[in-house]
Amino acid sequence: MTQNNRVQWVYSSQNEQELEERYDQWAEEYDADLESEYGWISPQRTSETMARYVEKSASVLDAGAGTGLVGECLHQLGFTNMTAMDLSNGMLEVARRKNIYSALDQMTMGETLGYETNQFDASIVVGVFTQGHAPASSLDELVRVVKTGGHIAFSLRTDTYLENGFKDKIDSLTSDGLWKLVEVTDPYHPLPKGEPEVQHQVWVFQIN
Repeated sequence: MTQNNRVQWVYSSQNEQELEERYDQWAEEYDADLESEYGWISPQRTSETMARYVEKSASVLDAGAGTGLVGECLHQLGFTNMTAMDLSNGMLEVARRKNIYSALDQMTMGETLGYETNQFDASIVVGVFTQGHAPASSLDELVRVVKTGGHIAFSLRTDTYLENGFKDKIDSLTSDGLWKLVEVTDPYHPLPKGEPEVQHQVWVFQIN
């Protein structure tokens, strides 16, 4: 299977179990594939955007952490207190070997997370809000586990925003007074080598 086909293979997963299994199988080649075939830049772009608002000493939940590409970017920026969470144990094992996370937890976005309310100062989510992945309802749990005054930063495909309920969920959380928008970037191409037609934006919200 080519690297390009592997992305579509993951996108086509029919349920959470299949998605988990496919990421487990991909884990060891994931970093190299995304760099060589896609030029994946969302981890760096989202990390840099979040870092404008979040202290380096903050406790950060890297939700959908995968192999820890986001954690590596945050570590380079000076963040040291990070928790990785992902549905794939295979991906988390790769992340564990990077020695940048204080904890690694296997959990699934869209389900109730096994964290205390107001546990984290911030959460970052990159590459998770896309085709066949975490639902818009995932944002409810992130709002719950991040402290008042804390921040949630995430990358979001522009088509997913319009077609998969994210616009309605974002508007609902805003109108309910649960968070407020701090920044949304202009659209950019997160996979310039492999999927130049795909566009993402980075969103940053502060919890009320």
